[in-house]
Amino acid sequence: MSEDDLELENIRKKLMARIQDENKKKEVKVMKPVELTDATFNDEVKKNKIMVVDFWASWCAPCRFLSPIVEELANEYSGKISFGKVDVDANPEVSSSFNITSIPTVIMFKNGKVADVSIGAVPKTMLDAKLKKLLN
Repeated sequence: MSEDDLELENIRKKLMARIQDENKKKEVKVMKPVELTDATFNDEVKKNKIMVVDFWASWCAPCRFLSPIVEELANEYSGKISFGKVDVDANPEVSSSFNITSIPTVIMFKNGKVADVSIGAVPKTMLDAKLKKLLN
């Protein structure tokens, strides 16, 4: 290889490295709600300034409707609001402590205290409005 060829090869490598670095920065991290249990629930709610918890069950059709909405909101509010999910069948203690009798139920916590409750498969716009209110 000639000197010019070597120089061109070095330029090409540097350019490729720069492009790869820029692409890594553009990658979007998909944030999903954390699976909460009877054992982890209290610690998670206390350590997050704002926490949204979706109480659900695998057999619940409205829960399956709401789940992707909660996941979208978790992505949109990533870094501002934390999201969690509680399977009511697997975690009866935390479910009964909040008197969960209908699912899906979404409870929003601010500074460890209940700030809002939504029962049923509510639209994304309603949850979004409540989240914006919590942030203010």
